[in-house]
Amino acid sequence: MSAGWSWYVIALIALNIFGCVWLLWWTGKRRPGDPAPTDTSHYWDGDLTEYNKPMPRWWINLFYITIVFAIGYLAYYPGLGNLPGIGNWTSAGKHQRDKERFDATLEETFRPYVGQRIDVIARDPTAVALGRSIFSNTCATCHGSSAQGAIGYPNLTDDIWHWGGSPERILETVMQGREGVMPEWGKVLTGMKGDNAVDYVIAYVRTLSEPASMQNNFMAAQGKPLYDGVCVACHGPDGKGNQALGAPDLTDGYWMYGTSKASLYQTIAHGRHGVMPAHGELLGETRSRLVAAYVWSLSHGDGDDADSGADAAAPGAR
Repeated sequence: MSAGWSWYVIALIALNIFGCVWLLWWTGKRRPGDPAPTDTSHYWDGDLTEYNKPMPRWWINLFYITIVFAIGYLAYYPGLGNLPGIGNWTSAGKHQRDKERFDATLEETFRPYVGQRIDVIARDPTAVALGRSIFSNTCATCHGSSAQGAIGYPNLTDDIWHWGGSPERILETVMQGREGVMPEWGKVLTGMKGDNAVDYVIAYVRTLSEPASMQNNFMAAQGKPLYDGVCVACHGPDGKGNQALGAPDLTDGYWMYGTSKASLYQTIAHGRHGVMPAHGELLGETRSRLVAAYVWSLSHGDGDDADSGADAAAPGAR
């Protein structure tokens, strides 16, 4: 706070302390002409008499002791404006000391999992419970408490992975984040095939997960050349995507932004920009490994069926 506000606080505190001392002194003394403590002549119900007895001296002295304690407290701790106090105590310093103590406790808790493979950690129930706790505090905001995601946020409990589902790829996602960009293709497609071009591509993309629907499908037939000319670079000729780019598999029937025509039109014509923030700096490597192990366990059970190779790719793409 500014120097002016600091002096204002100091003056206000001094005024209050002085006021308390004066009030105790003024109300505790007897003056010439005051009635005797037992002589007020106020009676109720015939036998209840109001007296004017002062408070006991020991009680008054307790109040004085309280005031002295308050002055000492304000002198030791920074209670007088900007003055630091003779104890040099600060809330920031207290927070830092508490943080260091709790960090040391956490480090001891996480020590057994330092550098361990994700699929190995996923077999440890205690580690999975720790990972679940970290997930709830850090990741559930977007992916939900059950990790089943929402529109625009992937479901982490299935076997569909856009960026790869191997243990190390999941750890990479957690620590470094991901940024998936679907460009706007509306103007390009319209220039190639007219106003219905995006609808044609939507019709063809839908057939990738249901090949039988391609038969006698005029709109899908119109959309295939457009797909081959524009979309194939990322999603591949068979529509199975590219995990290196985060391009989703279009043949599995999973649509992160919804299956409606309006949603697909928005994706193709106007594009999408999805960002998974990097959490490596926030969580550190070991905690990132724990949360990655928890996420990996959601679609692999307890890991007993895990490939011993940490880079073995999971089916599909998230």
